[in-house]
Amino acid sequence: MKLAVIGGGPSGLYLSILVKRRQPHAQVLVVEQNGADSTFGFGVVLADSGLHRLQAADEKVYQQLIERMTFNGTQNIQVNETPIELIHPGKGGAIARIDLLRVLQKTAHELGVDVRHGVRIEHPDALAQLGWGDAEVVVGADGVNSVVRAAHESSFGATRASLTNHFAWFGTSKVFERSALVFRQWKGGSFVAHYYAYCSTGSTFVAECDHDTWERLGMGGMNDGQRQALCEEIFAPELQGHGLISNHSNWRQFPLIQTQKWHVGHQVLIGDAQTSAHFSIGSGTRIAMEDAIALADALTSPPAAGEAVPTPIERLQRFALVRGPEKEKLLGASRKSYTWYEHMGQWMQQYSPHEFVYAFMTRTGRMSDLRLAQQYPSLYASWVSLGVAQTQTAPDPAGQTV
Repeated sequence: MKLAVIGGGPSGLYLSILVKRRQPHAQVLVVEQNGADSTFGFGVVLADSGLHRLQAADEKVYQQLIERMTFNGTQNIQVNETPIELIHPGKGGAIARIDLLRVLQKTAHELGVDVRHGVRIEHPDALAQLGWGDAEVVVGADGVNSVVRAAHESSFGATRASLTNHFAWFGTSKVFERSALVFRQWKGGSFVAHYYAYCSTGSTFVAECDHDTWERLGMGGMNDGQRQALCEEIFAPELQGHGLISNHSNWRQFPLIQTQKWHVGHQVLIGDAQTSAHFSIGSGTRIAMEDAIALADALTSPPAAGEAVPTPIERLQRFALVRGPEKEKLLGASRKSYTWYEHMGQWMQQYSPHEFVYAFMTRTGRMSDLRLAQQYPSLYASWVSLGVAQTQTAPDPAGQTV
């Protein structure tokens, strides 16, 4: 097999590792426009269910990630200055994005993957200039601004829109003992901060506001430094004297990218290049890496007894058939989640803190009352006593949470 991957982020590197691990004689190229030590953002979350899949796919990479992760099973959701504690039943955590990339880069090099940094591909046809014009499969693992998708926009059935909320990703030297979501009304505006420690020296800090707040407080007329200072003022009680750290922390509105097809001929999309997953479900990296697992399975699985060896395009068709329905469940949850966030100002005014947290936790439709009662018994009991929820005694139906 001759496999070319455009995009050297987590999903592209992970795909190259899985393919090369299973087929050592395969020729695998990864092309990344940024340098090896370049990264945008700070820490990324890897939830427990995603970690289980990574472990099953590649134990060696999994163990290296676990060694570098920061785990915290407790989270606060604070609404109108009332904190509500959640003790999560699973084992999830966060890792510095640069540490994640370094583990994957090192492993890819050790396996013999041809990883080239600082090489920008404007169109898949440009692979020919690198001697890879005859690649049997070309993978677009290059995010929301994918050049692979852009080259065949109409054939992929791609659509683009934007949400109305505004957000920016920051870091901070404040190492939070527990992760938190802080929903705060400030001078007539509605804000939320999501923060979590990802190493012993820092935390990720995501700030967001609705569009009405953006307009009312004149944030569109501020520069990035002024907006950063505003967030430091709003969330001063949490930052406790620590400032926010910018790393290309531009305020933007989330791009909704969606494609009707997963592949066009021998070119295929994974991760945000295929469909963008909103960060509010904390699973963007997980979804992209699980795309890589499914694609690696499709590309390397031996044929069943009596079957002919599938062609590369037949393998891509199988990938779409298997991964499509599974990913759609997560993306459906993502859509419900970001729709809920688009109205967060309304919910902050309409609900009591406990009603708000209950609505938040059930917003995707994938966390039932029964599961809440089983996984968060003390919290759910308090909701029953307050009349927020009803007593649940039936067995919990099978399903995954987000």
